Formats: sequence, C-alpha cells, structure tokens
Amino acid sequence: MRKFFVYFLILFSIKLTAQTGADYCSQSKINYYNQTKTLSKAAYPGDSNIDVTYYKLNLSVDYANKYLSGIVTVKGKAAGNTVSSFFLDLWSGFKVNSVKSNGQNLQFNLSSSNTLNITLDKSYSGTNEFSVDISYEGVPITAGGIGGSIVFDTTQAGDPVVWTLSQPYGARDWWPSKDTPGDKADSSDVWITADQFFTSVSNGTLVATDNNNNGTKTYKWHNSYPISNYLISMALSNYAVYQSQFQYETNKTMPVTNFIYPDNVTSYKPVLDLVPQMLHIFSDKFGLYPFIKEKYGHAECGFGGGMEHQTCTSLGAFRENVISHELAHQWFGDKVTCKDWNNIWLNEGFASYCECIYREVMYGENDFKNYTQNFMNIALGAQGSIYVQDSHLNNIGYIFDPARTYKKGAIVLHMLRGIIGDDKFFETMKEYASEPGLSYNVATTEDFQRVAERVSGQDLNYFFSEWIYGENYPQYTFDWNYKHRDGDNYSLILHIKQESNSNPQFFTMPIQVKYTTSNETKTITIYNNLQEQEWEIPVNGLPAEVVFDPDNWILKKVNELTPVDDNNELVSTFALEQNYPNPFNPETTIKFSIPSSSFVTLKVYDQLGREITTLINHFIISGLHSFQFDAQKLNLSSGVYYYKLQADNLSGFKYSQTKKMIYLK
Repeated sequence: MRKFFVYFLILFSIKLTAQTGADYCSQSKINYYNQTKTLSKAAYPGDSNIDVTYYKLNLSVDYANKYLSGIVTVKGKAAGNTVSSFFLDLWSGFKVNSVKSNGQNLQFNLSSSNTLNITLDKSYSGTNEFSVDISYEGVPITAGGIGGSIVFDTTQAGDPVVWTLSQPYGARDWWPSKDTPGDKADSSDVWITADQFFTSVSNGTLVATDNNNNGTKTYKWHNSYPISNYLISMALSNYAVYQSQFQYETNKTMPVTNFIYPDNVTSYKPVLDLVPQMLHIFSDKFGLYPFIKEKYGHAECGFGGGMEHQTCTSLGAFRENVISHELAHQWFGDKVTCKDWNNIWLNEGFASYCECIYREVMYGENDFKNYTQNFMNIALGAQGSIYVQDSHLNNIGYIFDPARTYKKGAIVLHMLRGIIGDDKFFETMKEYASEPGLSYNVATTEDFQRVAERVSGQDLNYFFSEWIYGENYPQYTFDWNYKHRDGDNYSLILHIKQESNSNPQFFTMPIQVKYTTSNETKTITIYNNLQEQEWEIPVNGLPAEVVFDPDNWILKKVNELTPVDDNNELVSTFALEQNYPNPFNPETTIKFSIPSSSFVTLKVYDQLGREITTLINHFIISGLHSFQFDAQKLNLSSGVYYYKLQADNLSGFKYSQTKKMIYLK
C-alpha cells in the first residue's frame, strides 16, 4: 500500500483519532510524483516477453549525498518460445555504467521513457535461464521530503532515516525491475551497504552482517519465497530492535522483529505486543502465516500509514487497526497478489475487511457491527466500479480511493459472507489463500469468484458482476402488509421496489427479512431479482413487526413504509400531512395515515398537472406512514410541485387529497 500522508489529497474529513487502518493506508498511498503524472499505459505491465525468476539488489546508500549505487542482478526466462532482448523499467535519470551477462558486456540503452533496453548475448528458450548484472548510480527521483519512492529524511529526534515505497509504479524510481505485480520472482536478495550508523532492514532473513573496515556495514537479507517487485524494500536508521515470538506449534516459534526509532519503543510496546495474537487470529482464519520460515515485523518510517512489504511492513502509524490491516496483507497482497492494479481490491478490500474480522474476534459482535457500519457509511460515497478501468490506471489517487477500493471492497466480502454463510465464507478465504496456482502467485477477481463458487456450491456471477464491475448500490423502498386466512394463519405480504441505477439497472440480491407475529419470530431469505417484486409468506400469528436486512449484510439505502401509531393510538381517519420541511432541498418527508388496509397511490405532479413520478402504488397496512422524497434524484428544477394521495380500502371507501410543496435549490 503506497502510503505517503499527502494532506491535500485526503478524500474524507475523518479525524485522525477515529481513522481505521484502511484510512491511513489509502491516504498514504495517494502520492502524486512527476513520473506517474505522465505514465504511459504502454509501459505497463512491463515486458511481457520475459518471466522474472530472481532479483538481487546489491546497493550502496550514501545518505549525505542522497545517492544510490550498486549492481542489480535479474534472472529470467522467455515467456514465449525464445527471447533475445528485453526491457526493464528504470528511471531515465540514473546513469547505467554497464549491463553484463556471465562477465560479458551487453548492449543496452536507457530511454527517456524510463525503459532499460537490453540485448542478450544469444537467444534463450523458455527452459534456459538468463542472468544480467546492471551497474547503475545516481540521485533517485523525488529523493527527500514526503513525496517519493525512496526518501532520505530525519526522525523526530533528528537521526537519519531512509525508506522505500514502490507501489504501484515506484520501483523504477530506485532500481531496475519488471514493474508489474503480475510477475513474481521465485526468490530475492537485498544487500544494503551504508554508514555503520544504520541498521538496514529488508525482506526475509538476515543471513549476514559484514563490517567493511571503511566505516560502513553491509546487511545481507535473503527472501526464499515468491515476491512481486513492489514488495521488495529497504529501511535504514539507527533502529532499536524490539522482538517477540509467534508460537504456531508446540516448541515451534517464529520471530516477530520490530525495528523502531529508539525514542518510541516504550510507547509502541503495548500495541506491538498484540501482533502475536493477530498472527494467531489470521492463521486460524486463513491458514498458517505464509512466510513462517522467515519472520514478520515492522520497520518504522516517517510517513502516516503502512506498507505491507513482504515479511517486514514499513510503518509510520503504530495503531492497532493499521497493524492488523498490514499483517492481513501478508496473506492477501503478498502470498496471493492482485495480478494487475485493475484488481487492487483483492489486496486492499481484503485487508480492510480483515480489520473487521480481527475486531470481531478481539472485541465481540457489537464492535464488529459498528466497525463494519462505519465502512458502509463511507462506501456509500464510492464512485465508479471497484474494478479499476484501464482509463484510470494512471491515477494513483483513483486506484487507492478509500471509499471504493478499501471500504466498498471490504463490504463486498461482508455481503458475500452474508450470502454464503460464515462456514463457507471462511473456507473460501482459506482455500483462496492456498489454491494451487494462486498461492504464492497472482490472482484476478475471476479466480476468487471461482473458488467462492466451488466452496459455496452457488452460482455467484450475478453478485460479482454487479458489485465488482457495476457501480453504486441498491436503493430500496420496502413495505409490508398481511392477509388473514383462518385461525392463526396469516399471509405476510412483502413488497420491494428499487430505484433505477446506471449499471446494473437494479441489484439482484438475497435479502434477509425478520418478522415477528403474535406466535413466532423468524428470519427468512427472499431472493430479489426484479426491480419491483412482491412475496406472500405463510406465517403463524398476527404480524406485528418486519425488519428488512436485520443484520445489515447489504450496502444500501432503504425507505421503509411501515405502520407507526402515534402514542400507541389507532389511526382513525385518512389524512395527508403537509410535507416537512417545506420549502425543501433536496429531500422532504411526506406523511399520511390510513385507518384500514388500502390500495394506495402517491404521485408527484408539476404545476401544469403533468405526472413527475409515482412514489407508491400498492396495498399498505393501516397506520401512520412516511415517505422520503428526493427531488435531486429526479433532476428537478426549483419550483412548485403537488403530491397527491389516493386510497381505496376493502370496503370500497375512496380517499383523495392533494397538497403543494416547494423545491428550492
């Protein structure tokens, strides 16, 4: 998660004290640096003619001069039949000294379009691995401040610190690679040489620390798991090390190693002590921590969020929800990585919902519901499809939009859980993380859908089509009535109407309804697959209460037309009240009462008597009812409008009344 805290790009006015982990992560990923403003789609997703198998970064970091030099080794194979040349992504401001293979100099060209074009010594087939060593140096792009993929900065205590953040297009800013999440190297090494002041941190296991007898040290880190290039990282400072253990079996532990600015260890210790418990929770839900042979931990950096670098999250906000979010990425983002940035919700939506799951286990159902409701409230503001269309891939702020990618992405998983049930949902999540071909590899939405359908035994195409590739959310009008059949036997009549949407026109969803009668309370599921639909449900006893989506599984807005008696008194007359407020902008409430069940129409007309819309057109039970009218949704202009109520009861009595209302924009 690219996570620089760029205040003027924060999309929601959420106080820092109330922010979720996803809020911090999304805001700090929205980093507009010069290169991405002109990023060409042609340079994405890297050279498709090669399959990278290994990266080794042997780098020297000169903090005083903000200078980077070293040799990067790239191994790979032909993705097709043969390959004799290829390109890597690298910022054109670097100086490339040489490109060699087996000690032999190769022809190369670093173009102004940030591609390093390399001619191999011969043609290589898909079974033969090539290896190139790239010697380069220079001042990296956007080094310094809070706006780059490699940053030279100081801590609050004034100590030097260096960190990297490469997602989504930033790896090329500081090292040559195939800059796409879709091609994982089988393993990697990162060797960091810097002033002996620094403790240098990267992915995997520290295999050696060399004193170089010239005032520098070299830290040699080895990662033995598949890794996407954007998850390779460096972090350097005079870190203090705070370590705990994750015991995953009897007599088997993994280190949880935290590299913290010395002044902050004491204050961060309470939240860092929660990490082993988080590891237990997620291991229980999704399978054992994916990089159990190595480590997990954090490297403190000077930005306001977190970035899920494999086995070692770079972290600037040591908050419980941020930490749980980044840890969840080790399964969803690092072990299984989105194949392309179009499918970024597979990383961010999943990690965001894992925040909810963590809180459910740690703090109970009520906390989980409140936390999820907060996500829903923000997700209602999401614009566009969760799947990032190609036209938006140059816009980092759009890719990492908090409302859409994080919150709505999380709520899609919440809704899926409501549809297939807890057991099947967590089985789906665990199988997705361990699915051959996906585990330690990359995935698309279709891959996740395939696993969910196999585990649940349900056809979920409607669900993914409307929620991942569609836009917005359902807006329901819901009401209920009943008919007496005989004795204690009644028919509960449920009615749903959806407002027209752009894509899809309306949402197909199973919906839970909880009803209470004089004899029973039950929750049933109705399958809403029409824009307007009615159900007749046999029930035992006189219906008294009906609740739409009682456990809040669906992202939605609901206008419920349910009977409400004022002061527990029976409604005795037909009446249409004056709307309130009046004048209004853009919403107003229309209330009316009917003393007996009646067929009711409620319509809106303009000054010329032309019908604008029909709000109600069906049977309604006796009582006081209200309807929320939104003029903005109909694109109405300011002016005078009329609303008319007509009611026909079962005795043949007819009622009609019209009132005036004023819409002022």
